[in-house]
Amino acid sequence: MGSITTEVESILTWERLVRFIAQEDGQEHLGEPVDRDLDIGAALASSESVRVRKLSGSSPLDSSLKVTSSVLTIKSILPPLSKAEVGTIRCIGLNYRNHAKEMNLTLPTHPSVFFKPASCLNAPNSPLVIPYQAIDDQADYEAELAIIIGRECRNVSEENALDNVLGYACSNDVTARKWQFAGGNTQWGYGKGFDGFAPLGPCIVSQRRIPDSSEIGIKTVLNGETMQEGRADDMIFSIPAIVSHLSQGTTLEPGTVIMTGTPHGIGVSRDPPVFLQDGYDVRIVGSHGLGSLVNRVVYENTPVKAKTNGS
Repeated sequence: MGSITTEVESILTWERLVRFIAQEDGQEHLGEPVDRDLDIGAALASSESVRVRKLSGSSPLDSSLKVTSSVLTIKSILPPLSKAEVGTIRCIGLNYRNHAKEMNLTLPTHPSVFFKPASCLNAPNSPLVIPYQAIDDQADYEAELAIIIGRECRNVSEENALDNVLGYACSNDVTARKWQFAGGNTQWGYGKGFDGFAPLGPCIVSQRRIPDSSEIGIKTVLNGETMQEGRADDMIFSIPAIVSHLSQGTTLEPGTVIMTGTPHGIGVSRDPPVFLQDGYDVRIVGSHGLGSLVNRVVYENTPVKAKTNGS
């Protein structure tokens, strides 16, 4: 293991940012992977050693962050942003043409928007806990490309929208389908809002590294089998259009996470349906260095009711 250096030597601005606990000191750091093309999530899931160059600050939203000469080893990886930095997560529903086709739905004329609380945020390579209220064959995966807003913006045009984007990450819009449609109503905010139902990471890829966001690919790999696969050019509303729409009359704060919709192939649309079972390995895999967002499904135990006298 390499030692920690106290000297901060600026080398270059980052392209792929990770937030992690270091083996060397047990402290939280930001870093840039030494291997420019390493799939960080997949490597950590295989217990490979991942080395990173420490960044010179404590928040991904700090525009003065620089890569230093100090090299550390990841002990555990964290979401690239904290719950406080993320705030309320904005989500777009039904935003891929092929997904609308598989659901037999007409294409929307305006983005469908819903929200996930910050308590949904979950770490890469951490358990995806399905609460006991949703372990009855209804938990579903949704691979999504996440946009990370880098600076405060409001009423931006599509032409200038990407100027406000810090970068991109993989995300999983985990959904409890029965609760999503409980009582015959659409309960997107509830069925998609359980604790940990928004894994994010393993890294943020800088917008500078991806000049054409429409080329980004995203897929779900479940227990080694590809279940979803799509590209951003299949989106009904493009990334610039989404950022512009959400900013109209509304200030988007730095750190805002926008989940941009899922490609075709979700579990509920399959015949027979496929739902997340205890022990499943679910991976959201992105192109252009986004890598693999890996989570193992864990079912929460049903609480045992206390016995009363005479029972």
